[in-house]
Order: sequence, then structure tokens, then C-alpha cells
Amino acid sequence: MLHTAKKGFTLIELLIVVVIIGILAAIAIPKFSSTKDKAKLASAKTDIRNFMTAEEAYFSDNAKYATTLADITGGTNPLMQLSPGNTASLAAAGTGGYTVKVGNASISGTPKGCTVTVNSGNPTTDEKIACEETAAP
Repeated sequence: MLHTAKKGFTLIELLIVVVIIGILAAIAIPKFSSTKDKAKLASAKTDIRNFMTAEEAYFSDNAKYATTLADITGGTNPLMQLSPGNTASLAAAGTGGYTVKVGNASISGTPKGCTVTVNSGNPTTDEKIACEETAAP
């Protein structure tokens, strides 16, 4: 009598494959989360650069820097728009300049935002974007 071999996988083989896929997923998901956070922080940096350009355009038209966010992002013809999920705050630097912070509260790690100061009188930090470990604006 001739035996024919059964084709297919055993239950143990299938369980081993499921466990391996689970281990790979456990490794990949945190990496994906940190990549999303890096992208959101990059959008905050981009918004700061766009804000700096918009402030210079505002200064060119008005011979002074904007004192409120609405001066830059509001009205019928805004000079810039923030990326989705980002928030901003604007403060006067006291020397004819400004400090702007842009962040995203949905970033799971730190930093959650970045700041730049323009015309602060400090050449080592002036116009340099710094990302710190504080909450988004």
C-alpha cells in the first residue's frame, strides 16, 4: 500500500509564523511613531521659517513687525497659514523684533515645539530655530 504525503502546514508551524509576525510588529510600531513625531516637528520648523518670511513681508509693508498672530495669519489675505495640527504664539522681543513659537500638541515625545527670536540683540541665538522640551503653544 502506497502512502501519499498530506500537503499543508501544521498548527505549530502556523503558530510560529504568527509569533514571528507579532515580534516584527512590536519592533516596527514604535519606530513608526517616532517617525511621525519627527515629521510633525519638521512641519513646526517649516512654519517658523514661513512665519519669519511673513514677518519680513509685514515689516516691508508697515515699517514694524506684527504684534499679533492675526496680523500674519488672519484677515482675507493672510501672509501665511499654519500646518494642520500646529499652533503658534507670538511675543514682542522689546527691541523691534519678535519671538515666535510653533508646536504640535499631538507629538508624543519631546520636544513638542520650536522657537525663534529675531532682533533680540543676542547674535548667538538671534534667528536660530531652537527646539526645546516644553509644551506646544
